[in-house]
Formats: sequence, structure tokens, C-alpha cells
Amino acid sequence: MGFSVALVNLELGKPSIPQAQTRLTAEIRAARARGTNVLKIIHGYGSSGAGGDLRIALQAMLRQMCERREIRDCVYGEDWRKSNERAWKLVKQFPELKSDSDFGKGNPGITIVVL
Repeated sequence: MGFSVALVNLELGKPSIPQAQTRLTAEIRAARARGTNVLKIIHGYGSSGAGGDLRIALQAMLRQMCERREIRDCVYGEDWRKSNERAWKLVKQFPELKSDSDFGKGNPGITIVVL
């Protein structure tokens, strides 16, 4: 199977937390059906207040999905760097991710999801 990454912007349209969670579930399901390996989720980081709630809720949801083995892993944007063991393991598995524009930038507005 080849490598495939998809970008999902969950902050577009300023959804409520339940709307964003429903969309995240649908995006994960659709990505699996397409054979996508990795999703880069844009959820924002909360500079305006509301985005912070969205980020916290979606990251908690992804953490729970990891624990239930519904997804293989997730790396929060602030940890998306070479010095993070999980992030670096992922980049070694999928070298194409090293060229991701946010790799090494500590962007808390994104999360990388491994399916």
C-alpha cells in the first residue's frame, strides 16, 4: 500500500464541538475507505477563545480513539517535531511527512492522525 496523507480543516465554518466531532468521525471513516494512512487535522489553537475549546475536545476525542485502538496514533502539533519520539517514529515510517509545512514548528492548531 502506498503512502497517502489528507488535510482536514475542522475549524472551517466555526462548527460547534459536537459538529466538529461528528465531522472528524466521518472524515476518519472516509479516509480509511480511500486507503489514506495519515490525516492532518486543522482545529485551530484558540487565540480567539472558542477555538481552544474545539482543540481540547478534538484532541481528547483522538486520545480516547487511540486508547480504544480505533486509530493507530495521534501527535499534537506542539509535539510534531524531530525531538518527539512518537513524531520521529512516524516520520521514519512515512518519510514523506518530513516535508510537512508544520513539522518542527510547534503549531498547536493541528494534530497528525495515523489511521
